[in-house]
Amino acid sequence: MIDKTEDNGLWIRRFHPRPDSGVRLACLPHAGGSASFFFPVSQAMPQSVDVLCVQYPGRQDRRKEPLIDNIPDLADRVFEALLPWADKPLALFGHSMGASVAFEVARRFEREKGTVLAGIFASGRRAPSAHRHETVHLRDDDGLIAEMKGLSGTDTKVLGDEELLRMVLPAIRADYRAAETYVYEPGDPVRCPVVALTGDDDPKVTLAESKAWGEHTEGPFDFHVFDGGHFFLANHQAAINKLIVDRLGA
Repeated sequence: MIDKTEDNGLWIRRFHPRPDSGVRLACLPHAGGSASFFFPVSQAMPQSVDVLCVQYPGRQDRRKEPLIDNIPDLADRVFEALLPWADKPLALFGHSMGASVAFEVARRFEREKGTVLAGIFASGRRAPSAHRHETVHLRDDDGLIAEMKGLSGTDTKVLGDEELLRMVLPAIRADYRAAETYVYEPGDPVRCPVVALTGDDDPKVTLAESKAWGEHTEGPFDFHVFDGGHFFLANHQAAINKLIVDRLGA
């Protein structure tokens, strides 16, 4: 039996442990996001799905830890943290930057362990090969805050509290740097199923850029468009949860 005590240190949070589940779903947050963003997902899932929420360094109780400002290194660490949890079928749900991390983690599972994951749910993110030149991470603090407000991805309480902002801005900037400097290294497509989800009014992703996820898998591919912007999932959580459960056969 693999020891999972302490939830792999600080990387993995199980808000609602379901030890008798048939499949595990690891959720990877967006830039500036934390594991708690997926608490409602964990809470709503049936007993058949054990939800693991990934906590990146530099936020909440990990705020004093060194930041990771590039996708390859972050994917390496997430892959290591998830290895003990792959004794059951494991799927990944990543939103925005988290989708890029999920893709790279799936590649590592296949390359390093020969393990094909149960699926990738790529939400609110362009396909790996759909690169854009973006420089939000180079803006000053006011510019970074304006970006977050425009996307509505950060709690308004945080945006209105100067002390909290000073605490979280370094992590947010590092995440934006990771997301914006990510360069896809061409290689074999993953073999697991991929489901791409996007908002029809997302300024960060066009429908074509999201649909291009289909080029990165040899497995089944599904494409779903929802009303809304970059954080469309906030208004469609029940439908997305059902989609996840249906796709996982859970």
